[in-house]
Amino acid sequence: MKNKPFATALGVVHRTALLLIMLWSAAANSLLFTLHSSHVRAQSALEMIKLNRNFAASNYSVYPDSAFTPLTPAPAGKKPFYISHYGRHGSRYVNQRKVYDTPYNMLKKADSLQLLTPTGRMVLNELHDIIADSEGRWGDLTGRGKQQLRNIARRMMENFPEVFSGDTYIDARSTTVARCMISMGAATQHMAYANSELQISIRASKRDMWYMNHQDTLLRKNGMSSLAKEAYEAFWAKHDKNPRLMKLLFTNPDSALTFVNERWFNYYLIKTGLILKNTHMAHKTSIINLFTDEDVYDLWQIENAFWYILHGASLLNGAKQPYSQRYLLRQLIADADSCIRQEGPDVQLRFGHETVLLPLVCLIGVNGFDLQTESLEELEEKGWMASLVFPMASNLQFVFYRSDLNDEDIVFKVLLNEREATLPIPTDMAPYYHWRDFRTFYLNKLDSYQP
Repeated sequence: MKNKPFATALGVVHRTALLLIMLWSAAANSLLFTLHSSHVRAQSALEMIKLNRNFAASNYSVYPDSAFTPLTPAPAGKKPFYISHYGRHGSRYVNQRKVYDTPYNMLKKADSLQLLTPTGRMVLNELHDIIADSEGRWGDLTGRGKQQLRNIARRMMENFPEVFSGDTYIDARSTTVARCMISMGAATQHMAYANSELQISIRASKRDMWYMNHQDTLLRKNGMSSLAKEAYEAFWAKHDKNPRLMKLLFTNPDSALTFVNERWFNYYLIKTGLILKNTHMAHKTSIINLFTDEDVYDLWQIENAFWYILHGASLLNGAKQPYSQRYLLRQLIADADSCIRQEGPDVQLRFGHETVLLPLVCLIGVNGFDLQTESLEELEEKGWMASLVFPMASNLQFVFYRSDLNDEDIVFKVLLNEREATLPIPTDMAPYYHWRDFRTFYLNKLDSYQP
């Protein structure tokens, strides 16, 4: 094996109707992400949610495995020789049981007081089954998650066969979290199956965590600043009431409000309905049907604002949050510089988390996600929608091209979730960029950062 070093209204749904829903959902998912790939900013989040509620699940949305637009041919004479990748783990079970326990315990209390409607008792029973299914699996990768990684690996090899030919060296690294390690295994296992000559090295070590999953304590502490907290609370207050839900589930909503926290009850119940698409329980419950598209849209707005404050370049907290991934970006640049000098081809795969991928995308400014604003109301209008960045199995790929080993004009393109993306630097060959321009721009940006 090579050893190349790298730089450091509800009831039981009839089966026939369920099948039709599944077919419609697949078609809608395909169309939805076709629109995403074209960066159609004019389409509102509500319109996308009406098309497919998966969009509203934010970091729990299921990865789109269809409707990929054709990739732009390589510049004349250039061939791909190196891929640098950072990807999130695939679909998983919810990792905090309070998401389910919060509404379940409130409904259980209401049931003990005989305050549940028939619909309320049905939801209580469904939550009981969901919790039982999740027990002992909190945060675990699901079968769907594994398949997502296999599919991404397959398409990567199909899109760039020159890079995966012969005995190409693949350096795969993961954070030390089990779902990430298993995601790495699913991807590399497919690659090995597709080409048995590949030289694949896999690693999950604490020694890589400083850049693979850096969580900046100072930035995190200052993320929800007093100004940001005030703005976020005001924003949430506009979207957290759902009296229709209370009337649907409780025989006496006023009495129920003595022990039901309406905000968190509504929030976690919608969240539950959306999360389940990542597991085999998706078609065994009907919780999401309790809510209108507008209810789901309200949740999406609340979550989108939250992700922007904590990981975007929000002026409410100094616009520095994306710098949490400054070490990762430096490592990406250093690794690329090292691999460019190699005879190649080479592939570097890194498997981690959405709390790394989202701020990295914002730090680089992929597709305009370096937006700076203090208005949470204008995020959607300006196209800052976290759902476009970090579904389960989301990924960022840098694909490098050259004519031969002596070619000094290295060019590359960026794929966000396998779709060609834009960067905030000039180029005369979009969607391709010159590597020298990228490294100069971003090293200067990183050097200018002051905590």
